[in-house]
Amino acid sequence: MALKLYYFPGNASLAPHILLEEMGVPFELVLVDRDQKAEKSPEYLKLNPAGVIPTLADDDAVICETAAILLHLADKFPDKGWIPPLQSAARAQCYRWLAYLTNTVQAEFLHFYYPDRHGGDDSASQQATKQRAEKRLGDMFDLLDNALGQSGGPFMLGAQHSVADIFLFMMCRWSRNMANPARTRPHLGKFMAMMVARPAVATVLTREQLPQPWY
Repeated sequence: MALKLYYFPGNASLAPHILLEEMGVPFELVLVDRDQKAEKSPEYLKLNPAGVIPTLADDDAVICETAAILLHLADKFPDKGWIPPLQSAARAQCYRWLAYLTNTVQAEFLHFYYPDRHGGDDSASQQATKQRAEKRLGDMFDLLDNALGQSGGPFMLGAQHSVADIFLFMMCRWSRNMANPARTRPHLGKFMAMMVARPAVATVLTREQLPQPWY
């Protein structure tokens, strides 16, 4: 068994990097230097034709997209306890939140961080695009904070952690420089503090040399 994660610090590869560390399974990290546009190199495009990070190589299998990688790893190592049993209500909720985080929250971050792709050519339009995205993301974090409170915590599914929590951590971290970041909400604030206190999370954040504030 050979697991190889293609990553860039702080990128969407952060979630599978954390999961691999949490699981304690052997894996290799391969830096894809976005500063040098290595994700668009012919070599990398053979692995991931979309030219985005992350990619996971699992022997001969190649898995792209962060949520898909998390689910693959959780299913590959079910004894590690990062996904509820098949056909359980808890597993359905794990699917629900993971889909919401990747399809809705992560997609909205593209408007916030890359307004030039969505807001036209002039700076005023791009700034307006970024402001609207920040407002929508704020509403999404309000929803997630409420859901976390209703779950009884400390995790999205209640007492049991899942891959949805790792994805949620990454999304909340991406909001750290907003005017109203996720950490300002009562339940998400406690969640983020709990997550960075986990040894595996702290190890990954340090290994990727990510600057403070971590969230």
